[in-house]
Amino acid sequence: MMKKIGFIGLGIMGKPMAKNLLKAGYPLIVYDINNVPVKELVESGAQEGKSSKEVAAQSEVIITMLPNSPEVKEVVLGKNGVLGGAKPGTILIDMSSIAPLASKQISEKAKEKGVVMLDAPVSGGEPKAIDGTLAIMVGGPKEIFEEAKEILAVMGAAVTHVGEIGSGNTTKLANQIIVALNIAAMAEAMVLATKAGVDPEKVYNAIRGGLAGSAVLDAKMPMVLDGNFKPGFRIELHIKDMMNALETAHELCVPVPLSSQILEIMKALKCDGKEKDDHCGIVRFYEGVAKIAVRKERISA
Repeated sequence: MMKKIGFIGLGIMGKPMAKNLLKAGYPLIVYDINNVPVKELVESGAQEGKSSKEVAAQSEVIITMLPNSPEVKEVVLGKNGVLGGAKPGTILIDMSSIAPLASKQISEKAKEKGVVMLDAPVSGGEPKAIDGTLAIMVGGPKEIFEEAKEILAVMGAAVTHVGEIGSGNTTKLANQIIVALNIAAMAEAMVLATKAGVDPEKVYNAIRGGLAGSAVLDAKMPMVLDGNFKPGFRIELHIKDMMNALETAHELCVPVPLSSQILEIMKALKCDGKEKDDHCGIVRFYEGVAKIAVRKERISA
């Protein structure tokens, strides 16, 4: 018999992930402070929860998908939170991207209530959340991972156990550094090529099959060429991840100079009102300085 799942956090990622669990046949109870996606999930067959505590009280497995560490702490540890309703033996899977230290702190509090936790952040953005092909990086007890793996596999094509609690979010920070710097490298190169008078679409097609090719290039360059900055993953969320990466790096005395630079570029875009754009909008920082736009039909920035 399928475990009943509570899903808390139905944003740009959480909503399609919850829908995939419904499609797979899992009984689902959902909660979000925004009632619009809740109603949409209820229309698809989910049960509505009135609070995180109520969701937890009726669930065997609880999934949270929230913006950052403070929100996860509030939902799990706060008044009317998950631990106020969860029964001993409940599995808590936090799929948010938060600081590894926060995952460890929340896990310790959960243990006191007999609740075991996995941190399982994801990569792939909204498109992969919709089609259920996310990459999921999981930290926590291996035996609990094995118990929850079937559920996670509904939402992800690659589900990997990477170590103890906090390891999932450490892996996600590494992922986010690589993605951010890939986008920045793409942006620098393509603005240079475009300013030099070479068609950026032809440059993209010429290099994508070589060593410079990457999943990031193939996902983001077509968006840039179309001038499509509709968010699959917003700049403001990538700023949050990079700040967590820098905080963790500083705690461990690890130098991350390139990460610091791309964070400043993203913060400059936020100051320019572009924080809701997709993170491929990093290119617009370079375009603004060079006064050229990387598009299929070149125009002034």
